Amino acid sequence: MKTFLLAALCYCVHLSSFATVILQYHHVSETTPASTSISPQQFSKHMQYLKDNNFKVIALSELMQALKQQQPLPDKSVVITFDDAYLDILTNGKPILDKFGYPFTIFINPGIVEHSTGQYLSWQQLKAMADDGVIIANHGMEHDSLARIPEGMSQQQWLAQNRKSLLAAEKMIEQHTGQSWRYFAYPYGEYSPEIQQWVLDNNFVAFSQQSGAVGLATDLSSIPRFPASQPYDQIASLRDKLNSLPFNIHLDAENQKTIFLQGESRSITFNIEVDDFYPEQLNCYISGLGRQKITWQGDEMFTIKYSAPLPTGRVRCNCTAPSISEPGRYYWYSKPWFVLKASGQWYPL
Repeated sequence: MKTFLLAALCYCVHLSSFATVILQYHHVSETTPASTSISPQQFSKHMQYLKDNNFKVIALSELMQALKQQQPLPDKSVVITFDDAYLDILTNGKPILDKFGYPFTIFINPGIVEHSTGQYLSWQQLKAMADDGVIIANHGMEHDSLARIPEGMSQQQWLAQNRKSLLAAEKMIEQHTGQSWRYFAYPYGEYSPEIQQWVLDNNFVAFSQQSGAVGLATDLSSIPRFPASQPYDQIASLRDKLNSLPFNIHLDAENQKTIFLQGESRSITFNIEVDDFYPEQLNCYISGLGRQKITWQGDEMFTIKYSAPLPTGRVRCNCTAPSISEPGRYYWYSKPWFVLKASGQWYPL
C-alpha cells in the first residue's frame, strides 16, 4: 500500500472533487414505525445542519448527469431521497425542505398509489409536487423484491415478467406526473449481479440501501444511499456520513454475488484503488459479527475471512479508513449480502 503523501494528495484532490452523499428517508413522522421514520423536529435539524455546514443540496438529476458524463461536482454535495411516497413526506417533510430551498426525489410504487387509502400520496398530489420541481422516480409497481424468485419460475422468466412491470410503472409515472427519469430504487434494497445487469439492459440506473459515498467510479446499477432515519438519525451519525469519501473498490465475479445460503459464503476479497490512507487504519465490520480481521495481499487487495457464518437476513460489511490528506474524513464502502436460511427459505421481509 503506497503511502507517499504527495501521491495521496494528488489522488485525493481528484477524488474528493466528486464526493457526493445520497440520504435515504421514508416517513417524516412521530407516529409511524420507528425503523423507517424520522420526526419532523429531527428532520429539520438535519436540514439546518446541511445549511450551517455549507453542504450543497443538489437534485438527483444533477448528480446523475455528472456521473454519466464523468464530470466532477463541488465537494460536500448532498442528494435527498424518500422511498414509498408516504403522505407525511408532503405534510411534514416538504414544508421543511421548502424552507431551505432543497430539491428532493421520491421513489414511488404506482400500483400502491393507484389504490391508496390515504396513507400514501395521490396522483394529484404527486403531480403538484412534480410541477413544483420534485423528482418522481420508480420503486417498482408493487414494492416486490426482484431477488425473490417465485417457486417454479426461472430467473429468466421472473425478470422478463418484471421487465413488463417496471416499464409499466415508468409509463404510469410519466402519464400522471410528466416525468420519466428511469431511476429505480430496489425494493427492500435486494438485488443480485444478474438483476444489476438487467437494470442496465433496460436503460435504468438503480439505487440501493447500503451505505457509502458516491464517486466517479460508482456502479450505476447499485448506487449507495445512507439511511438517515432512526436509529441513524442523530447528528453525530449524520455528520460522519456527510463527510465520507468514496472508496474505489472493485470485486471480481465471485465476490460480486449477494445471495447466499447461510454458511455458504466464508470470505470475501476486495480490490482497492485508493492510497490516501494507512492500511493499518482500515476497519471492516459485518452486521451481527462485529469487527473483522483484514489480511492484505499485496498493495491493492485484501481479504476478510468471516469470524463466524454470516447471519440470516440483510447483512452489510462496512469498511472505513481515515483520509491522510483530509483529516476528519473517512473513506466508506458497504457490501450487502442477502443470506437465506440453510433450507433455502428467504427471511421475512
